[in-house]
Formats: sequence, structure tokens, C-alpha cells
Amino acid sequence: MSKTISITSIASISPLGNDPKTIWENYQNSNHCFTEHFLDHKNTLVAKLDDDSNEIIEALKQSDIKYKSLDKSVLYAMAASRKAIENAGWTSNDVFGINIGSSRGATDLFERHFQEYLETGKAQTLASPTTTLGNISSWVAHDLQSSGPEISHSITCSTALHALLNGVAWLRAGMTDKFLVGGSEAPLTDFTIGQMRALKIYSNSDEAFPNRAFDLEKKQNTMILGEGAAVCCLEIGQKENALAYVEGIGYATEILEHNISISAEATCFQKSMKMALENTHLSEVDAIVMHAPGTKAGDLTEYKAIQKVFGTNLPMLTTNKWKIGHTFGASGMLSMELAILMMQHQEFIGVPFAEVQKPRKQIRKVLVNSVGFGGNAVSILLGI
Repeated sequence: MSKTISITSIASISPLGNDPKTIWENYQNSNHCFTEHFLDHKNTLVAKLDDDSNEIIEALKQSDIKYKSLDKSVLYAMAASRKAIENAGWTSNDVFGINIGSSRGATDLFERHFQEYLETGKAQTLASPTTTLGNISSWVAHDLQSSGPEISHSITCSTALHALLNGVAWLRAGMTDKFLVGGSEAPLTDFTIGQMRALKIYSNSDEAFPNRAFDLEKKQNTMILGEGAAVCCLEIGQKENALAYVEGIGYATEILEHNISISAEATCFQKSMKMALENTHLSEVDAIVMHAPGTKAGDLTEYKAIQKVFGTNLPMLTTNKWKIGHTFGASGMLSMELAILMMQHQEFIGVPFAEVQKPRKQIRKVLVNSVGFGGNAVSILLGI
């Protein structure tokens, strides 16, 4: 059984758009950033889907009477998944697994159902089946008419990359030849943002770049929430249409001091990166797409972990959360999308307010990091 894992397609729907050409152009445009969105009559900065993507979601919702009752997180996953398998050349006749998770699940729908219950004392008939976590992969499987295994899970902000770990395990075990993996999140709701504010990690900045992700000199937390979904198609073996290959996987969990803790030098990231790089010389890694959520501790501890692993010869470092916000369970796959785009276009997308880095002659291997509450880190090494 081949151990090579090909990524034959990756697709997303996010504040950057839903088309690869548009997404790349928006990455190149440092001025393409957040828009204002009103929640609870308060002017709260978030990263929303663009108008074209919202039209796609609305059309999807209206295409089937059963889809009208689905949460946004499910619809986002369905839209991204349709495009991913089309680009990979998969059909409903192919047997493939599905593992799409979410940190929060059906956030918007659950909050609305619960609010109605508080006001009336009654729950709607569809409140339970439309807000369960398994909702996402089940509906994607229904929409794609797939016949393989379907899995949903929640491992906080590293959910999407844990889905990739699962896909790799199934493929290398010979239990299937193809797996669709990723994450979806629709967290732009009053209560979810209220939770982030209670943790004192949400941005109150009115700067041009309100989420100062990978600004190691910032004096306050600047995390901003974003919405979207991203999935990729994995296939066993070296495929001619591969966009990239999974060359290493790593994972680790920290011993926690409290519910959201991470050690000063992110021990979990050190372990996950070393595992992903155990068959690769450090000098071969051209760039790292960091998790870097825009919090003081989160950004700095990950940077220190990278220094511990790579020493003074650091790869080029970047993140996309200054541009799309933190999409929780979808964030790791959206970071993978950036990594693949940079390798395809042979252009590094840096953070405009971070220290200028010496460019590499080529971008052939990129490490992608993700971690969530609970200190559950994942690192994925991609290569072309």
C-alpha cells in the first residue's frame, strides 16, 4: 500500500471569496480586509462572506426544501464540498469518505432555537436534528450522494486538520482510496462573540489592520472572528492531478493548567512540528503558515516554539487571520489553502505589518500549524 497522499483539490468559501483566482487576488491585495457587521446593535468587527459567496449560499438554500432549515455551517460545507469534488473529478459513483468537523457546530441555528425556547418554553420539531454535530458530514454526504463513511467531530480550532489526520489514517490503512476532509464554521453570533469578549481576547482596535495576527509587539489581544468552510480531496498514491502532497503529519496535546492555557514555548507545537518533520531536513522547509490567532500569548508562544525547532534559520512565516479572521474549526484548512496557493504561484504572502523577511528562492515545502483550546496541536507538511 502506497504511503503517498495526494491533494487533488481544495475548495473554500470565506471572506476572500469562493473562486481560486479571486481568493489569490485578495491575498495579494493587502487592503482587502474586514468589513463592519452589526450584532446586538453594537458595531462589532468581523470577517463575513463576500456578496458573491452569500448569493451561492442563498441559492443552495433555496434549491431544496430540506436545505432551508439547515445551519449556515452545513451550507458552507456543502458549497465548498461540491466545488472540491468537481475540481478533483470525483462523481457520485466514486466511493469516498467524508470527515468535516466544526468547533461550534450549528451555532446560529442553535442560538435561535434556544432563544425561542427561553421565550416560549417550546422547542421546534427540527431543533435537534438540525443542530447536532453529525449534521455537517451527513448532509454533505446526502448532497453529494456518496456511499463511503461519514464522520463529524469537534476538536476546537484544530478540527479541520484533525479531519485530515483521520483521512490520512483511513487511506493508509487501505480502507478507502479517497477522502474528503475539512472544517466549517459560522460563528458570527451574539453569544459566540460574547464568549470571546468574556475571555478578553476579542479585538477592540480601529486600526487599518484590526487583527494584528503575527504582530509580536502588540499590547492587546486582537482576535476577530470570521466565517467560512474549506475542504480538500485526498487520494492514496501519487496522482497526476495532485496540487500538493501530504509529506508529514504531526500532532500533540499539552498538559493544561487551565481551560485555555498553552505553555510559554508551546510545547504541543514543538512536538507536532518535530513529528511532521521527522523525515525532512529543517532547511527544506520554505515557509510556515502559523495558527497565530491575533492574541498576545497565542502568537508569541507559537513563534517561540518555531524558534525552538528551527533555531536561527527560520523559514518564512505568515498567517491569514489578519485578513479573514479566526474561523475556528475551518481555520486549519483555510491555512492549507494559502500554503498550496503560495506553492502554485511561487509567491510568498506575508503579513504587511510584520517584520520583513528574507524571501526564499522557491516555495516547495510549507508547514501548516493549527491548535485549539485544550492544547491540541496539529502540524501538516505539504510539498509539491
